[in-house]
Amino acid sequence: MSKIIDKRICAEIDGDFVLFLIGMRVNRPLKFWKWGPVANAMPKMIIELSKRPELGMLHARTHFGFPDIFLVQYWRSFDHLEAYARSRELEHLPAWQAFNTSVGSNGDVGIWHETYLIQNGAYENVYNNMPAFGMGLAGQVRDATGARKEARQRMQAASGHPQGE
Repeated sequence: MSKIIDKRICAEIDGDFVLFLIGMRVNRPLKFWKWGPVANAMPKMIIELSKRPELGMLHARTHFGFPDIFLVQYWRSFDHLEAYARSRELEHLPAWQAFNTSVGSNGDVGIWHETYLIQNGAYENVYNNMPAFGMGLAGQVRDATGARKEARQRMQAASGHPQGE
C-alpha cells in the first residue's frame, strides 16, 4: 500500500500534457469470447508503455465497475499518444484491428475514449491524507500551502501567471 501523505498537497506537470480516458463496456456478459480478448488487450498495452517511457505515457490507472472498465491515462503529448495508436510494431494497432474484425459494431462490446489536451497550468487539484494519486503519479507533488493554498492560487502557480490575464 502506498504511503499516505498526511497533509494537503497538489500535483503539477511541467508543460502541456494529455488526459486520455479509455474504456470498454461488456454489453453481452455471456459472450465472454467477445469481450475477453478486448479486456485482455489493455493490460498488455499498459505493460508495454510502462516499460518504455519514451513512448510518452506518464501514468495510467484502471477502474473496474462491471459492466464497465476504464482507464485514466496521462500522456506527455498528443503526438506521443497518436504515434502509439498508429504504430504497427506496438500492441495497440493489432488489438484495434482484432476488435474491428471480431466485434466491430455488433453490439457485444462497447469501446470509447476521450482525449483532452491540457495547456500548461490550465488545471487545478488538491489531495489531503492521500498517497500520491492521479496527477501526483504522473507529475510532481507539491505542498498545497502558501502560493498553492487555494484553487485559484494553484492555477496561477502551475501556469506561472495570474488567472484572468
